[in-house]
Amino acid sequence: MGYFAAPSADVDEGATIGDGSKIWHLAQVREDAELGQNCIVGRGAYIGTGVRLGDNCKVQNYALVYEPARLADGVFIGPAAVLTNDTYPRAINPDGSLKGGEDWDLVGVTIGRGAAIGARAVCVAPVTIGDWATVAAGAVVVKDVPNHALVVGVPARQVGWVGRSGHPLKRDGEFWVCPATGQRYEVVGDTIQEASQP
Repeated sequence: MGYFAAPSADVDEGATIGDGSKIWHLAQVREDAELGQNCIVGRGAYIGTGVRLGDNCKVQNYALVYEPARLADGVFIGPAAVLTNDTYPRAINPDGSLKGGEDWDLVGVTIGRGAAIGARAVCVAPVTIGDWATVAAGAVVVKDVPNHALVVGVPARQVGWVGRSGHPLKRDGEFWVCPATGQRYEVVGDTIQEASQP
């Protein structure tokens, strides 16, 4: 089946691209990157060296996914979102010399299955975004985000929970319920999980 890359896309020969994936105009996919099946990389997006995307991921226009990011299946990266890779960024070393690859400790962002990163959000590595979590547009994430959490603001703080559909959950007695699907969730420790249906 293969994949589609627009003529203006820059896809390195050393990248591995899954069947059914689409890489649009002016996007760049670097060497040793791995994209699963049916991924979409939007116009002007950047996928760094050795980045791993699972199946069915969407990286929207002008998003920047720097190595060594790891995205599970079904992750959404909104337009112009940034996943960083340097906790203490500097162009030069303390002695004034230009930093090279050997002077750099890469750290990455890890994103769990089905999670969504909103437009222009920034995830400051190293952080882990849990399964099905949502990072609101414009948020700046500087600490780990639990599964199903909804985080907003600068710095990002949790304001609620979301279901697999992305809709905020509503409290119903001891449970939280997704208004779109009716799925019930229950809080367990610092996170939430799907409850068995009655």
